[in-house]
Amino acid sequence: MATPHLAAEPGDFADTVLLPGDPRRARWMAETFLDDSRLVSAVRNNEGFTGTFGGRAVSVLGTGMGIPSISIYATELAREFGVRNLVRVGSCGALADELQLGDIVVATGASTDSNVNRQRFGGFDLAAVAALALLRAVVEAGERLDL
Repeated sequence: MATPHLAAEPGDFADTVLLPGDPRRARWMAETFLDDSRLVSAVRNNEGFTGTFGGRAVSVLGTGMGIPSISIYATELAREFGVRNLVRVGSCGALADELQLGDIVVATGASTDSNVNRQRFGGFDLAAVAALALLRAVVEAGERLDL
């Protein structure tokens, strides 16, 4: 069931997909953190992988740069492959003096004035926010690991 941007079959992607922006980081994450990772999609030099972490199936897919690119992948993953948890991971800039290179930030939301956002929400600028249960799980895992 290939889509215009993903050459995968039904079941190739796990219910949870980690989404770094850099496609090379997706490969690194799969090779570093997943057991038995396998390439499930490779379109336009953007690779997607599925493996297991702690016995649970997890996928990783690069999204490229910007809202239009991640919107394409997120839409196809949810609509065509039934993915339920899309987790944006990666690097970001900061305007807070207390944040240092390598610090971990768990964001509750992100705002933009992108026209893509306005088209999706009828001319309004709405902040994309994390699902509370997923956000809580991330924070609790970080606390358990003393991060």
